[in-house]
Amino acid sequence: MIPFNKPALVGPELDYIRQALEAGHLSGNGGFTRRCHELLATLTGSRRVLLTHSCTGALEMAAILAKVGPGDEVIMPSFTFVSTANAFVLRGATPVFVDVRADSYNLDDRLIEQAITPRTRAIVPVHYAGVACEMTEIGRIASRHGLLVVEDAAQGLGSTYHGRALGSFGDMAALSFHETKNIIAGEGGALLLNDPALEYRAEVIWEKGTDRAAFFRGDVDKYTWVDIGSSFLPSEVVAAFLCAQLESAHAVTARRRAMWQRYHDAFASLEAAGKLRRPFVPAHCGHNGHMYYVLLEDLRARTAFLASLRQAGVGAVFHYVPLHSAPAGQRYGRHDGALPITDSVSECLVRLPLWPGMEPVQQQVIEAVAAAL
Repeated sequence: MIPFNKPALVGPELDYIRQALEAGHLSGNGGFTRRCHELLATLTGSRRVLLTHSCTGALEMAAILAKVGPGDEVIMPSFTFVSTANAFVLRGATPVFVDVRADSYNLDDRLIEQAITPRTRAIVPVHYAGVACEMTEIGRIASRHGLLVVEDAAQGLGSTYHGRALGSFGDMAALSFHETKNIIAGEGGALLLNDPALEYRAEVIWEKGTDRAAFFRGDVDKYTWVDIGSSFLPSEVVAAFLCAQLESAHAVTARRRAMWQRYHDAFASLEAAGKLRRPFVPAHCGHNGHMYYVLLEDLRARTAFLASLRQAGVGAVFHYVPLHSAPAGQRYGRHDGALPITDSVSECLVRLPLWPGMEPVQQQVIEAVAAAL
């Protein structure tokens, strides 16, 4: 079986973990954590970076920093992972689900303004498949209405919008290093901060609600509990593994983009024949090769297609069940009008295996796709 995903080492992960063990500092915020912060700041251009135990944790920190609560609303796509919504629901806010674009399956910037109410506090664009949302227009809308922008860039490290790194546009952004992402740590994430006014409180929340970081800088003579917070830091073992991956981020991205392009070239004739639809990447967006998907005609066609691929030994999968149609989504959120594109893509999309090291078997996947169709 060719698996959908297979975590890959880039080289020095085990050596860095050994170094962390030998240094005798295994809890968070040690030398490898600080090195990861430096690398991520360079890769994204963000002002401040805080490693977290997950992208979910980073989003939860962002929701606290956004000061949302009961009665507040946050605009986001329904075609996303549950953590995008959960982070704000945990603060008592209501997710307002908006449809996605028919080309990139990102939050449709043309529908945002009509979903804004006096209760709206933030917009959460999700960069699906590592392809940027239309951040220029989203930024303009947010500015006109005095809203925060929180980028869910879980899939976006290494991608750009008009040449600028994703994660650097919003007031805040969240990254993921889950084993299914390009750069991995098993589990892990990061909060990127682009508004200097948020930095101090973010540091306090990150340190379990204390001013511990200020104490170690010598800013205060003791540290104490000053705000709400939680245990968001990953261990140094996780940071050591991640550090090795981040040092090879450009090489990993180039390799994945080459594999993505191989699929894209191979399926051009199938798209021309009307057998499937390939991903669309706008010319002003630089993608990171995170995911290669194809779209079938309808749910029945996708079901048969997936069954055929399984029989051929290919671990292809579908993706999100729309949040607006989920039981919790209906209980905790609302949606602004019909979401026909979201409903359609959720029934038609298939993700193909794409992981470093699968190059020798990638042709088998390509042949299995052609045979299934």
